[in-house]
Amino acid sequence: MGDPALQLTFFASMADPQVVRHLFEHLPEVFFFAKDRQSRLMAASVNMLERLGLKRESDIVGRVDEDFFDPQTAQTFREDDQIVFSSGKPLVNRLEMWYDEQRRPAWFLTTKMPVQGRDGSVVGLVGITRPDAGTRSSATTAEARNILAYLQKHTDRVLSTAEVARACSMSERTLYRRVQESLGVTPYELMIRVRIQKAAEALVKTRLQVIDVAVRHGFCDQSTFTQHFRKRMGMTPLQFRKQYKG
Repeated sequence: MGDPALQLTFFASMADPQVVRHLFEHLPEVFFFAKDRQSRLMAASVNMLERLGLKRESDIVGRVDEDFFDPQTAQTFREDDQIVFSSGKPLVNRLEMWYDEQRRPAWFLTTKMPVQGRDGSVVGLVGITRPDAGTRSSATTAEARNILAYLQKHTDRVLSTAEVARACSMSERTLYRRVQESLGVTPYELMIRVRIQKAAEALVKTRLQVIDVAVRHGFCDQSTFTQHFRKRMGMTPLQFRKQYKG
């Protein structure tokens, strides 16, 4: 039988209580961060600082997501923080938009864990973010990876949940549960995000007109495409192309 007291003594003896988080500095494509109860950033890994265009950790302390992201994205982050704070439970593999190496919006998986104070109350959270690993993440279930792979191969039209479920050899109820548990969104939302991501790539890599990009990715018209794109990317397709096209 284990000895919890021995474990407590071990951790209490550490000269540097943050030694465990330094481990994340050596994990490729994993970004570490910590926030207080007001969602103010308290710490971040070196690679996260670089991704946000900062040089020193002191540059991030006390800052909030609104300082680095568009209002819609920052609001989504805050809502997830509040879920952790109010429930005292972790959010695992939440699908969120973050920045890739070129500082272009891309999908990432984020896990947030509550941090308790000495009195047992939740005083903040710690989290890690890594690239949306669709077909690479061992932390995402095999079924969820299959679902993502299927969606990524069929971004030219609107798919029904029944069709995706049949293609992945599961019921619609199982499809909903697997996507919700693994990625934190509904199958409908996941389908739209995958199509938006592919459309964003086309905006940057091709000279197609916005309406043509919209139609090729399953949107009936430019207005509908723009509405969905702005909601999830924080800007219109034209603004995105202007900002990120090399």
